[in-house]
Amino acid sequence: MSTDIAEPRIALLDASVGETPAERNFRRELDADVQAFKVSEGDLPPPVETSEMWPFDAAVISGSQTSVYDEHTWIDAVEAWTRAAVEAGVPILGVCWGHQLLAQALGGAVDPMGRYELGYHEVDRIADDPLFSGLDETFLAFETHSDEVTRLPSEATVLAENDRSLQAFRIANAWGVQFHPEYDRETARWVTENKRGEVADDELERILAAITTENAARARDAKGVFENFVAIAADT
Repeated sequence: MSTDIAEPRIALLDASVGETPAERNFRRELDADVQAFKVSEGDLPPPVETSEMWPFDAAVISGSQTSVYDEHTWIDAVEAWTRAAVEAGVPILGVCWGHQLLAQALGGAVDPMGRYELGYHEVDRIADDPLFSGLDETFLAFETHSDEVTRLPSEATVLAENDRSLQAFRIANAWGVQFHPEYDRETARWVTENKRGEVADDELERILAAITTENAARARDAKGVFENFVAIAADT
């Protein structure tokens, strides 16, 4: 494993499909040397046999327009890679789809919610963890998902939740967060506009109207999970 404490190397598993802002957003928010792998197109990071021999310090798994239970060969490959990486001790952060993939890969379950959690919502921390160091007990974050983790792996600890779904968990060296700390206002609007036809027009307009400078500023606190994760990667 790399020992460059000043700028750890992070493998970004970009699970988004097609041209999206995912890679740009994570590169902007992660103060690290980021190498992106478009896993939805079959490009996986090198296999992990031991964390000491792996050329990265940590991995981040992005969101996706797919469901983790969809029958795609590339999803199976990401799931197998993730299990091996966790077993080898690599620090991993899963975001939204990545959070769900991590839970599923380690023995949990993910199911449809029957509705979207979309827009800015409050998240409540319910346990202390280095990933949430410096964040308030309740903070604002942008959400966009219609699946949720319905059963965690047996050894997982719940870290955060809200009135709609499980929002964060940890298992050993791996963390999942359902919300999107990496989103800026442009991405929030882009994602919301893409839900036309899936979300009622009046609800969509209400969500778009709430993507304000003020709410985006409040949601910046959630970005602290990236600073904390990079520190974890540097110390591993």
